[in-house]
Amino acid sequence: MTEASMIEGGMSGSGTAPTGWRVAVLGGGAWGTALALAMLRAGHFVRLYARDPDTVAAIDRGENPRYLPGVALQAGIVATSNVQAALDGADCVLAVAPAQSLRAMLAATKPHMPPGIPLVLCAKGIERDTGALLSAIVEEILPQNPVAALSGPSFASDVARGLPTAVVVAARDETLAADIAARFSAQNLRCYSSDDLIGVEIGGALKNVFAIAAGAVTGAELGASAQAAMVTRGFVELRRIGAAFGARPETLMGLSGLGDLLLTCSSAQSRNFAYGLALGQGKPLSGLPLAEGVPTAAIAARIAAERGIDAPIIAAVAAILDGNITISQAVTALMTRPLKTETND
Repeated sequence: MTEASMIEGGMSGSGTAPTGWRVAVLGGGAWGTALALAMLRAGHFVRLYARDPDTVAAIDRGENPRYLPGVALQAGIVATSNVQAALDGADCVLAVAPAQSLRAMLAATKPHMPPGIPLVLCAKGIERDTGALLSAIVEEILPQNPVAALSGPSFASDVARGLPTAVVVAARDETLAADIAARFSAQNLRCYSSDDLIGVEIGGALKNVFAIAAGAVTGAELGASAQAAMVTRGFVELRRIGAAFGARPETLMGLSGLGDLLLTCSSAQSRNFAYGLALGQGKPLSGLPLAEGVPTAAIAARIAAERGIDAPIIAAVAAILDGNITISQAVTALMTRPLKTETND
């Protein structure tokens, strides 16, 4: 069956359309493909949009070797490089474009976006040029589409393989968040819901910065004690910035904050940790997979400075990435800061 006939007839690769929503996934990378599989397992009809025709062809063959090598894709995902076809008749859209590309992607898809359907943000970050959270970009470009965010400790390869994973779906409308979470949940994907959209976004964005720091500490062989101290004090900074944005403390203690922080600061599966690891080892950084924490570090450091928030680890990561200081200099600066009580905010 051709791609066109599958889309026209609403058929999956097996010839039967699953019950549930028609979900459009915008992004054919590792995370987009993994989420497409998760939606398929949850009983939805899935269309996946990818710009690269080779990626579309590979998904049609039941694989995505460029982004998910070694993972066999379950039949049923309709892949297309035609964004209009992907969005046609959709009940829900998952936006999986990187944070710094989201604005351009939304502008391109706006003419084809069905009004009124929820758009779920599945990337994490803060727009570098404006300092805007991703939900604010959606509300600016697509004001007729309610926005939600999916976040939490989840590696694409784990989700793609159907390994047990827990995430959170957040929206300002608690009923909408709960509905999406219930529809997305499947046997090995447990979705909690939250109405603290800002808190979930802040946690997901800032943990990437600390994952770079954790990787750098490991790469520079500074020891497990330094690693634990960095992650713990990094979480303090995350909570400070979150509070300034109105995030609830309990949200940041949950899956999208502490949970995601612990995962991404402890494994080279995290692109941000891997980037920091190469940085700490003095290896070339060009050609490494996208690490969203790189642009987020700069804007987070600027936001903290403008709001008078004490965030020395974020500032140090931004300075290292800009080439203004070395890792050794950053460690010295952090270790010689004035002493204070641990709970002094």
